[in-house]
Amino acid sequence: MKWFTEALTQLLHCPPKYNITHQELLRGSGLHTRKKPYKSFVMPAKKFNGQELDSSWSVCLLYTVSHSHNCRVRLRSCCNATGILYLTKRNTYMNQTILYETSAKLSHKVDSTLYSMLPETLPWYASNLGRCAVVGSGGILKNSKCGAEIDSTDFVIRFNLAPLKESDVGMKSDLMTVNPSQIRKDYKNFKEDPRPLVQRLSVYRNTSLLTAAFSYTINTALSIDLHKALRPQHKVVFFSPSYLKELDQFWKRHGLKAVRLSSGFILISVALELCDHVHIYGFWPFSTNLNQKRISHHYYDNIGPKKGVHAMPEEYLHLLQLHSQGVLTMHLENCV
Repeated sequence: MKWFTEALTQLLHCPPKYNITHQELLRGSGLHTRKKPYKSFVMPAKKFNGQELDSSWSVCLLYTVSHSHNCRVRLRSCCNATGILYLTKRNTYMNQTILYETSAKLSHKVDSTLYSMLPETLPWYASNLGRCAVVGSGGILKNSKCGAEIDSTDFVIRFNLAPLKESDVGMKSDLMTVNPSQIRKDYKNFKEDPRPLVQRLSVYRNTSLLTAAFSYTINTALSIDLHKALRPQHKVVFFSPSYLKELDQFWKRHGLKAVRLSSGFILISVALELCDHVHIYGFWPFSTNLNQKRISHHYYDNIGPKKGVHAMPEEYLHLLQLHSQGVLTMHLENCV
């Protein structure tokens, strides 16, 4: 672990290689005339969890004459979070049959009740989101003093009702995932008395709450009931199962094998498509920080994840590669 954190510290202090956008390419940024790719830091060729930490598993290549498209273009062409991240009246129609994410045999028909719950369109349909922060829940954020830096971004993505703390993780929130199993466990009586849940959500203000209503059939009725219980105070939107399936296939084609992608990796992928610059905080799946000091699993508790569902080490290797290529910026040290 020590050699890994030392190498990672070296990576974080490399001269920055800034995100290159498709718009900048079209404006004639000069990349098409560059004879060599930008220099990239490569992790030492050692194994971590059975995988080589070298450049052989690259996903998003640097711009050269032969590689003129970046991650955003690739993700948009394959998965299209820009148009179908969640269900809207623009991308869904009455009586449409929606196939569930996890089963090709199960479906749900869009009736008038469901259709009336859908927003008109996606807020980013016409333009990109600028500078975005994707805020994980890793214990590395505890006492990080990153709150002001996170809040200064144009768009903030969070997960699973994670607590807000002004000093370390900030107070701004624009999009947040809500796991139906979390609602089922912690707010099982929300239909009869939504007040405890409404109170919990009050700190998130105008955040759009994104839930996987059509991943499993058990989530559908709960998600629809959640929408009814929280409106008009809070906006609940439903992941498009077709988007989730396409994204899963995209990363499987690039070597990421998991039963399901984690919500963190999904929303980082979303940000890579929608944002000009992506900064990620709190993504650290280890029990010690860069200084070899023990930390909690989350910045707010020490409850670990379920085993066997997500491929956390493999996902993390992909994130490190994306950072080393300048596709995103990973923050693992204190901000002040």
